[in-house]
Amino acid sequence: MTTVVNDTGVGPLLRGWREQRRLSQLELALRADSSARHISFVETGRSRPSEEMVLRLAEHLEVPVRERNALLLAAGYAPRYAESPLDAPRLETLRAGIEQLLQGYEPYPALVVDGSYTVVAANRGIGLLLAGLPEHLLTPPLNAMRITLHPEGLAPRIRNLPEWRGHLLHQMERQIGLARSESLRALYAEVTAYPPPPGADDGDGAGAPGPEEVYPYFALPLRIEHDGRVLSFVSSISTFNTPLDVTVAELAIETFLPADPATVAYLQSLPPFSG
Repeated sequence: MTTVVNDTGVGPLLRGWREQRRLSQLELALRADSSARHISFVETGRSRPSEEMVLRLAEHLEVPVRERNALLLAAGYAPRYAESPLDAPRLETLRAGIEQLLQGYEPYPALVVDGSYTVVAANRGIGLLLAGLPEHLLTPPLNAMRITLHPEGLAPRIRNLPEWRGHLLHQMERQIGLARSESLRALYAEVTAYPPPPGADDGDGAGAPGPEEVYPYFALPLRIEHDGRVLSFVSSISTFNTPLDVTVAELAIETFLPADPATVAYLQSLPPFSG
């Protein structure tokens, strides 16, 4: 069956994702068990793809779940993935599991962010690092990138700010390349425009560290001043496998593991969190 699809149809959208992923029609066809001719017909609007084909192409193009719904709508099908508020009853088990994970990680810091780095949950280890920040940065909704890179936020406390800033900006750039999020682009423009805190190196994180900054660590650490000492952490980010909900697909759990014995000893010496 053939049909005519306008410029906002599924064909141009799929072509845009394919070009963004730098795949030829033949490469995509081989991955999706199709033919280059059929991919061409879909992209030009000469053929309407089945719902199964839209989802198969989206999977091989690594299209985010939110954008898969947009592809389905453009092809004339109903959205496949729900977008539930995080406080929805159907996500109660998820919320409980996340809360248990965050509490179990204490006294080490851990938090959960959405696709625009808005903090949706955090443990008291994170609260320890945020102590003393100005109220305007801690007023909900908190944003992890804004708090970290703002000159009145954590930035003045981060001893290796150029490198850590470069790491975070590169992380955002990769995410922008995967998801067409205007809110994420706006956040990136905001944080890249922040002036460096007074006395900080205004480098972009791309240069080599000086001799005193060569780290005997297994990964780039976050080295942050706290209560007269320097704590060192390496971070790990986890997402949910094969999510079927847009909200869940965009959640990321970031945990901070102590990167040296001194940080372990300090955090373990703290009185147990209560309340």
